[in-house]
Amino acid sequence: MKLAIMQPYFFPYIGYWQLINAVDTFVVYDDVNYINKSYINRNSILMSGQKQRVTLELLGATQNKLINEIEIGGNQKKLLKTIQTAYKKAPFFDDVYAVLENILMQKEKNLAHFLDFLLKRVSLYLGIDTEFIYSSDIKKNNKLKAQEKIIDIAKILKAKNYINAIGGQAIYTKEGFEQDGIAINFLKTTPLEYKQFNNVFIPNLSIIDVMMFNDKNEITKILSKYELI
Repeated sequence: MKLAIMQPYFFPYIGYWQLINAVDTFVVYDDVNYINKSYINRNSILMSGQKQRVTLELLGATQNKLINEIEIGGNQKKLLKTIQTAYKKAPFFDDVYAVLENILMQKEKNLAHFLDFLLKRVSLYLGIDTEFIYSSDIKKNNKLKAQEKIIDIAKILKAKNYINAIGGQAIYTKEGFEQDGIAINFLKTTPLEYKQFNNVFIPNLSIIDVMMFNDKNEITKILSKYELI
């Protein structure tokens, strides 16, 4: 079984979805501390040919709280309006906007559950059928930290292959996993470029941008454009 474990992010970039698509089970790492100025509640879209930050409002967010202990605020309508203004002339706006509206206007206020629904709903649109599990639902040793905790979860779920984003090379060692009989790989996204509007291509934006400018068949191809290291 192929496994990935990641904090839930707010409409993350294409590499995150490639990771979800590459595994059988994706663990939503909801019982770890919230990180200020991270992608947990913000990302970037294309606005007037420039990279524009959008942020989901949170209530009382602090790095002393777990992700699943935080509630979202009330700026979803404002976010939808910003997205509408940015992409109303994009080729796939109508279909994608309906998905985003379904996500952003959900009644769920818990940040972890809100983002879990986001990940599942976008995955449905993209044709990804990976299983999602909350890390908080796994009976594990919560005294463990970092790599040891990830390995513990992988062993509990009987994973044979753990796959992480390319940035994980800085914090995980192959030897640490392999001594427990778990292969580990890092996913590196192939450089990606597609037609946005008439601007010079702006890379590494939210999945929203990819969805607005590419049909589902093209996104399926994009999901496979990576290498495992």
